[in-house]
Amino acid sequence: MSKVVGIRFKPAGKIYDFDCGVFILKKGDRVIVETEQGLGLGVVTVEPVPVEERSSEKPLKKVFRLATEDDCKQIEANRQFEQKAQEVCQQCIDELGLKMNLFFVESNFDANKLTFFYTSEGRVDFRELVKMLVKHFGIRIELRQVGIRHQAKMCGGLGRCGRQICCSLFMENFEPVSIRMAKEQGLSLNPTKISGVCGRLMCCLTFEDKTYRDMKKTLPKIGKKVLTRAGEGKIIRHDVVGQKVVVQISDGSEMLIGIDEIQLDDKEIEITVDDTTVGENSGDNDKK
Repeated sequence: MSKVVGIRFKPAGKIYDFDCGVFILKKGDRVIVETEQGLGLGVVTVEPVPVEERSSEKPLKKVFRLATEDDCKQIEANRQFEQKAQEVCQQCIDELGLKMNLFFVESNFDANKLTFFYTSEGRVDFRELVKMLVKHFGIRIELRQVGIRHQAKMCGGLGRCGRQICCSLFMENFEPVSIRMAKEQGLSLNPTKISGVCGRLMCCLTFEDKTYRDMKKTLPKIGKKVLTRAGEGKIIRHDVVGQKVVVQISDGSEMLIGIDEIQLDDKEIEITVDDTTVGENSGDNDKK
């Protein structure tokens, strides 16, 4: 029976499906697989399952073989080659006066192609740069412009929380982040406090956004008049996590109180029309 296995090539990178072939694999095994760029070394991230259980119908490439000690040495040699290539490329960039920030160089497994990643505020004419790199290395060269968030993911770093940034640790894709999420969670709107190392809004704002929105549905709206043990007041803030509200009493003082300790001041007001008493909020006052 054919089985499909999930393989990842980079930490926190996308997981790709491959055909196990004749190999018996387990999570953490290093394997050499066939890719569109040639052979590549990856790590088994999702253990093999029957091919019938996968959702996609696209044909699968096969696992070429198990990785050996020599393959690991090849990867180490590639890392040194990438470092040298980055130094050479940076020298060429400085010589040509190009406005681009080179931050990462990646070699394929066979070391017959180099990909240079950079950021820039606008388009860069790097044709002359490519010629210089091809002449120096004699292999295929690709320059790829990426956004600032992808730069942070590839380079890594420590976030405001003191831990490794989420995008380089476990996030496979970037979700849209908006300032509304910070407002929903009652955070300071100071850009320096809600921005990550990339300078964009922190990705972790998306993690709890749905939870906050769901929990807020159980709280009375800000501005609502309520009755408390200290008298009548108005809700001015929410404590979403604690399921409490801050109420401003008529004398100007504030109190933090649970929603089970307040009574909404929305009683029906009775009025008299044609000697018939009806509720202002009822549906019985149909016009004749």
